[in-house]
Amino acid sequence: MDFLSLFFMDFVKQLQSPTLAFLIGGMIIAALGSELVIPEAICSIIVFMLLTKIGLTGGIAIRNSNLGAMLFPMLFAVITGITIVFIARYTLAKLPKVKVVDAIATGGLFGAVSGSTMAAALTVLEEQKMAYEPWAGALYPFMDIPALVTAIVIANIYLNKKKRKEAAYSTVQTVAAGDYPDQQDYPSTRQEYRSQQKGDADNRVKIWPIIEESLRGPALSAMLLGLALGIFTRPESVYKGFYDPAFRGLLSILMLVMGMEAWSRIGELRKVAQWYVVYSVVAPFLHGLIAFGLGMIAHELVGFSMGGVVVLAVIASSSSDISGPPTLRAGIPSANPSAYIGASTAVGTPIAIGLCIPFFIGLAQAIGG
Repeated sequence: MDFLSLFFMDFVKQLQSPTLAFLIGGMIIAALGSELVIPEAICSIIVFMLLTKIGLTGGIAIRNSNLGAMLFPMLFAVITGITIVFIARYTLAKLPKVKVVDAIATGGLFGAVSGSTMAAALTVLEEQKMAYEPWAGALYPFMDIPALVTAIVIANIYLNKKKRKEAAYSTVQTVAAGDYPDQQDYPSTRQEYRSQQKGDADNRVKIWPIIEESLRGPALSAMLLGLALGIFTRPESVYKGFYDPAFRGLLSILMLVMGMEAWSRIGELRKVAQWYVVYSVVAPFLHGLIAFGLGMIAHELVGFSMGGVVVLAVIASSSSDISGPPTLRAGIPSANPSAYIGASTAVGTPIAIGLCIPFFIGLAQAIGG
């Protein structure tokens, strides 16, 4: 009973965080029909500054830390990102009125990472004075890229198999109808077979272009830039004088914008199966609990902090809101953006920020005493 009461008290306390309050405030004013608009260019600058700051923090920490301690958390981040995609493939994809490619794309987006959600989690951890490794933000690409690559590969494998089955079925139907090829047609038939084999080879999924697409995305580019600057240069003066003091104020504006966008996206979910709503509510907690469990293993093996475990759980519960959608649009063009983006932005992100952050912080505090 002490565990549950402590967890509940911590959970309620986290809901009063100013970071979460701005997200809820954005949803409320959007629901009331406010015409407040924050230009997209300003939002892009804010995202760049936030993720650059996180990258700088991680880079400076990596330069001064033991790389061996990072091995298990990074490995578990990769495992989590890939696992999340397979969970969607074999759960969401099996539900009524849900297309397989849409489910896989949704899994890819939920396996990828939301930079804004991670920034919110780091801020709340600091507000609660809960220690975490400064390099924890560097776990971002180790979960993000494997999830997106896995989703695109699995989706294309599925689509190629589907095409071959349809082609085989068409051939069977032709033969069943009595349209047998003459002897002289065999050479051309063989040539068609070779052409089909060559087409299948051309349709094989190329991994590296997917990785390049992810790395060129604005979110990862900003974070990797910060990481590189933190590792190879001495940016402490500009970090302390500019990026660090502005971080919380910029994050509050971004949370307000995300709350407004989340409300505006709710309508998109009406265009697809309502199972996406169920998935978007349950998945963040399920994914976060998987990562939390793996984080606890790292906690026992290499002394990964409880705050670091929370960061790993939160980025697993998040869904990409910046780099993921354009990557999936390019990699799985046949998937319906209303399904995977609507599920992520309208439901997944508010759940991750508003509920999963306080949930996992409360869980960590209850376990850690």
